[in-house]
Amino acid sequence: MRLVSLLVCILTFHPTALLADEKPAIMVGGRFEVEATLNIPYYEGQDADAKKHKLNLYVPKGHKDYPVLFFIHGGAWTTGDRAMYGSVGQVFAKNGIGTVVISYRLSPKIQHPEHIRDVARAFAWTHKNIGKYGGKPDRIFVTGQSAGGHLAALLATNETYLHAENLTLKDIKGVLPISGIYTFAPGRMKRVIGEGVEAATSASPIKHVHGKEPPFLILYAENDFPKCDLMSKDLCKVLHDQKVAAEVKEIADRNHITIMLYSMLSEADPTTQAMLEFIAKHSNLKLEPRDSKSEN
Repeated sequence: MRLVSLLVCILTFHPTALLADEKPAIMVGGRFEVEATLNIPYYEGQDADAKKHKLNLYVPKGHKDYPVLFFIHGGAWTTGDRAMYGSVGQVFAKNGIGTVVISYRLSPKIQHPEHIRDVARAFAWTHKNIGKYGGKPDRIFVTGQSAGGHLAALLATNETYLHAENLTLKDIKGVLPISGIYTFAPGRMKRVIGEGVEAATSASPIKHVHGKEPPFLILYAENDFPKCDLMSKDLCKVLHDQKVAAEVKEIADRNHITIMLYSMLSEADPTTQAMLEFIAKHSNLKLEPRDSKSEN
């Protein structure tokens, strides 16, 4: 409930209330009006979940051929919803980056690998349909925070779930997991991943790195949950060992909640700045300076 309460603050506080120390920021692609399309079904099979098999889409109005950020929410695989993260779509879409914010089924109703299967279904919808909204299907970047960071990394390392949707890792342009879990120990998180060594291995992104992954930017907070820093560095090392382009970055003065909360308020936040730079680099977009205070 504390996570939900903190995120609800987004609806009641102006960005300057939390970002009083904002510094001039970079922007990508100019400033755009944002157009939102909500509650789009991405899976409509007989077993479809009427609430969770949906996504929200935020696009820069009137802009074409833009890169796309595919966002997976956190919440320990048991809570959370796309409706809580509209500010993510607003921040990136106004910078010319279309944003897809998804929901997925949650534990204990389901266990791994059903979460990641839903994520792959939503990604497949995005890849197939984003062109209709002006986006580039060959420039989709996958991100998520906490449980969403885990799922982003798993989608981009274990190709099984993309293959089930007739896609491959080549369909992901880049990956930006935030404060995720990348290694599971057998016997831990049983109601989420199941029991035994096989379940833990299956759910651990670090166990599936094989050298064909897209570029990674792995973010974690200075005051993150225990071992988030070590797991982030370990994942980066394993990717490097397999000759995959990867960088790990600590976000100063943030914790497991505020690394996402503050970035939802303004692109001047260092988390969002790092993400914008990564997307611009791998999309060949121009970065432009912006005095953030001029808009507040």
